[in-house]
Amino acid sequence: MDNPARTHILGGMTHDSDLLIVGGGLNGPALALAAAQAGLSSTVIDALPEPTRKNAAFDGRSYALALASVRLLQNLGIWNRVAEHAQPMLEIKVSDGRAGEGPSPFFLHFDHAEIEEGPMGHMLEDRFLRRALIEAMAEQPLITQVSNDTVTAQESAATGVTVTLASGKTLTGRLLIGADGRSSGTAARAGIRRTGWGYGQTALVAAIEHELPHHGIAHQFFMPPGPLAILPLPGNVSSIVWSETDATAARFAALPDADFMEVLRPRFGDFLGAIKLRGARYTYPLSLTVANSFVADRLALIGDAAHGMHPIAGQGLNAGLRDVAALAQVMTEANRRGEDIAAPDVLARYQQWRRFDTATLALATDLTNRLFSNDNPILRTARDLGMGAISHMPRLRRGFIREAAGLTGDLPELMKG
Repeated sequence: MDNPARTHILGGMTHDSDLLIVGGGLNGPALALAAAQAGLSSTVIDALPEPTRKNAAFDGRSYALALASVRLLQNLGIWNRVAEHAQPMLEIKVSDGRAGEGPSPFFLHFDHAEIEEGPMGHMLEDRFLRRALIEAMAEQPLITQVSNDTVTAQESAATGVTVTLASGKTLTGRLLIGADGRSSGTAARAGIRRTGWGYGQTALVAAIEHELPHHGIAHQFFMPPGPLAILPLPGNVSSIVWSETDATAARFAALPDADFMEVLRPRFGDFLGAIKLRGARYTYPLSLTVANSFVADRLALIGDAAHGMHPIAGQGLNAGLRDVAALAQVMTEANRRGEDIAAPDVLARYQQWRRFDTATLALATDLTNRLFSNDNPILRTARDLGMGAISHMPRLRRGFIREAAGLTGDLPELMKG
């Protein structure tokens, strides 16, 4: 449902809304809601029809939301809509091994009880979070939703930005936001290049029902071809993100469900009892891609449009939501001071805040994947001994837990308690 946005005039140019947000997935709507709290209006443009986005069935796609991201959703009024569907992550166990041989005796164990703030994070299915964001936008008079349409052209001027839609409609705003994924058309049209590489790995994603309770424990099992993450969902259900080489993943993805489970079982193990597939299976090619700039004239990138990384630490959405919180804070403070929210120096503050942290996280996930996704006996011994040592160093272990919870670094206000 579309809502009328306020009209703004800046330097003689009439604007349909303050922000034109391209991409109605997760980060775009979150930014629109955060901006609305500061009195800024948004138009959110998405290629999919709203019923398709809102009424998605169970498909196994889930997110490991760090504690900082949960706080953001609480501050946006979203968490109370989804909390009943969320599963707290109380522990994380990280181990190394080979398929069918079981994990190494050296492993990392992170327990939420070691920090005061509560669970490190929660697992939440995509369908619940997406629906909650759409419903919250529909209730916010400062947000207009444009569905089933795409941006075909964009042009920035001294006092605003204009986009042309495939339907022929034009929209104007003060700031254009690219929240349109790794292949961001918004970034490409602005001439922003990307740096990155493929991993030769593909993620197999599915939901698994199991006989025994998971007790809120997330597992990351590193194998030579790539890691297998087993992430707890409500009930006796877990989401798996299983990385394999491209060729092997293609072969496994083509198998009938029964045969797929036969190759999964020796990797999954029997610690949760008998397992069976729930819902459909999906595949995602894995790569690292970072925009060379997060900003341009009257334009800012957030989420995967700015950075896409390996899912090894489950930080993709968390990094995007951190972009949202940081950009919202920069815009809010600029607006209070009477500054143009799209002025170059204002956007530079956002880029300075987020780009170094994002590049550091992307390289850390890249290095971790390269370190563990191999069968080199020297590296294998070194990483196993390293994990065993960290497990016996409480201060360092708590540092890793706080990092996983998203509580380190320069936190935006919306992510503070």
